[in-house]
Amino acid sequence: MQTVALVQKQALGREEILRDYRLAYESRQASLTGRKEVFMGKAKFGIFGDGKEVAQLAMAKYFRNGDFRSGYYRDQTFMFAVGELTLKQYFAQLYAHADAEAEPATAGRCMNGHFSTRSLDEDGNWKNLMEIKNSSADISPTAAQMPRLLGLAYASKLYRLNPDLQEFTNFSVNGNEVAFGTIGNASTSEGMFFEAFNAAGVLQVPMLISVWDDGYGISVPNEYQTTKGNISKVLAGFQRESPDEPGYEIFTVNGWDYEALCNLYAYAVELCREQHVPVLIHVQEMTQPQGHSTSGSHERYKSKERLTWEEEHDCLKCMREWILANEYATSEMLDHLEAEGRETVRQARLAAWNDYIGGVKADHNEAQQLLERLALETGNDHANQISSIAEELRKNTIPNRYDAIKGVKRALRYVRNEKSISKRELLGWLERVIGENAERYNTYLISQSRESPLLVEEVKPIFDENSPLVDGREVLRACFAAALARDPRLFAIGEDVGKIGDVNQAFAGLQDKFGELRVTDTGIRECTIVGQGIGAALRGLRPIAEIQYLDYLIYAIQTLSDDLACLHYRTKGGQKAPVIIRTRGHRLEGVWHSGSPIGMVLSTLRGMHVLVPRNMTQAAGFYNTLLKSDDPALIIESLNGYRLKERMPTNIGDITVPLGVPEILRSGEHVTVVTYGSMCRLVMEAAQQLAEFNISVEVIDVQTLLPFDIPSMILDSVKKTNKIIFADEDVPGGGTAFMMQKVIDEQGAYQWLDAQPRAISAQEHRPSYSSDGDYFSKPNVEDIFDAVYEIMHEADPETYPAIY
Repeated sequence: MQTVALVQKQALGREEILRDYRLAYESRQASLTGRKEVFMGKAKFGIFGDGKEVAQLAMAKYFRNGDFRSGYYRDQTFMFAVGELTLKQYFAQLYAHADAEAEPATAGRCMNGHFSTRSLDEDGNWKNLMEIKNSSADISPTAAQMPRLLGLAYASKLYRLNPDLQEFTNFSVNGNEVAFGTIGNASTSEGMFFEAFNAAGVLQVPMLISVWDDGYGISVPNEYQTTKGNISKVLAGFQRESPDEPGYEIFTVNGWDYEALCNLYAYAVELCREQHVPVLIHVQEMTQPQGHSTSGSHERYKSKERLTWEEEHDCLKCMREWILANEYATSEMLDHLEAEGRETVRQARLAAWNDYIGGVKADHNEAQQLLERLALETGNDHANQISSIAEELRKNTIPNRYDAIKGVKRALRYVRNEKSISKRELLGWLERVIGENAERYNTYLISQSRESPLLVEEVKPIFDENSPLVDGREVLRACFAAALARDPRLFAIGEDVGKIGDVNQAFAGLQDKFGELRVTDTGIRECTIVGQGIGAALRGLRPIAEIQYLDYLIYAIQTLSDDLACLHYRTKGGQKAPVIIRTRGHRLEGVWHSGSPIGMVLSTLRGMHVLVPRNMTQAAGFYNTLLKSDDPALIIESLNGYRLKERMPTNIGDITVPLGVPEILRSGEHVTVVTYGSMCRLVMEAAQQLAEFNISVEVIDVQTLLPFDIPSMILDSVKKTNKIIFADEDVPGGGTAFMMQKVIDEQGAYQWLDAQPRAISAQEHRPSYSSDGDYFSKPNVEDIFDAVYEIMHEADPETYPAIY
């Protein structure tokens, strides 16, 4: 651990210093004003960067075009300083202005303090990231920015060391970009911080972490958070002892010391950029003048002595004193500068509020006028109620968009039996604003660009007399080899992926052929394997990040859900990370290797595609489809399929499988059975046995769960059979319940059924070990046979008498 005394002093000009102070002061006023706006009812919640201004100014000085930030919700001063956030945009986000021009970070979809830049143009195409200063989209969960930060830094390593990537100058210039991470001191207690920190030390990537240490995590002081109460002391063992040794450079500095901060960041960023050594800067003695957020007051848990200390060590106060002591300005000059800053903030707040509330009130006022007209024209006894609704809208001085919709819907109930011009106008207004608000709040869950995987055309596999019969893993290996040869941006990472070619040999020999940068082993760290993929994909690379088994996805589900799956949505199409998460699952052996938690996946990963191929040829087609497109996805390969024989397509590098299109594996007339993955083989075997008893089963492989049966092929099958069973290996109420809701509810298949729809699922417990444990834990051929036969028995007991 090093101190700033070792760092060369930087030349700081008077104009630069005063400009910095002005910006820091404006940022503080924005925080103070923001808190007042929340308490006035103009915003729902506020969390601010007060007390962190000076350190962020210093960091921003050395943040270049092409660099990336992965931070947290107190970095407003930094975003102001690098020119990627204006005061007006800051207040627009506080008010949740749902407009990407007014609030480009999230279009009002995230609470204030969640910063991002727009990496994509309006058509979803990449901008030149080397021409802008980049901020990956913030998320609230503490330390959850760290896995992505690792990937942003890892991309620089790949761009520097892989000569085949030199042509992608829109994404990197020789890997010179630094990934800047920020985190609060308390959040360093999270496992994601330690996992990412260790991984960066192993990988030796240009990752610079700043820890903003104000002594607390909400109300909990450092001594309850961190061993020794000091994160840099805890991590001292990561400090490298010489430039030739892998490790970190670790520094400490005080958050109120403007000059020392500028000197240190100049030195540390250059070291990180040139040598690709990770750096930790522990910024101590920070303050948080307004407490954690608008949810409460820090006077409840800080002593009077601590509060007095914070007043004395407020970074703005200390910077002002330093400016005066060094005669860069007089008190009168600073007073004038501060007055100008307050007025600038006031004008920005006012402009942002007027822009936001003006749009809301326009719809609000139109609804009020239409309601008044309806009250005059209505021919029933409810004119007074409708007038009262209009009056409520008139009196509402700070309306929400939903206020007018709620009022209009209430009024329309009273005139449900009437036909009038005013009612027709009101219905037209309602249809319009509901559509507009759907665009504001419900769009861009998945790609809307021309590279959407839903637009990739199908290319069927081609077989000839020379197509060999091989293990399924050989089909995947050929697919991956073709993809790696085709696109230098593609790489694969994961536990055991490199040297041995993954535990099932689908990458066997590919590290030797394409190099360690392209097919790479990682440590046992699922969360940051995913994060490594996310960050690299944000910088234009095409990662396949492997989670060895589906059960282990739980280690990474928070990162997948809170970061990757909602990235495109929470930036309203401003950022994308087309990473492919590869895993294998379903049937194997035992409690922790044969789970099939599809319900968990489906409920947490909306915004990703979830693909469940039944064999490796289908899986290969999905990989090729995804690599032509720009959405993230999870592919779950069938664990018991790697050594089953499949024919090798002659066009293995070109085949594509469409998303959201089921495949009918066996035509039938009596019962439709819907399934996927490893269950397909069991259902097909059961269908063959049922045919001996004159029961014709239509077997449908859904192939993808997200998206699900876009052409409604399952509905067409139900119209023919009038009976349906959903089968999978998840627990009851998991994947089968999802499929049933999609078909019975959304597709409307209920009206074609003449028997109760059924679900075949695994037992509620984890799968037991051994072949017998598997048989009695998961659905088996006999279970499927019996379920189908029982439906037929209920429909025609004479032809199909009870077996048992």
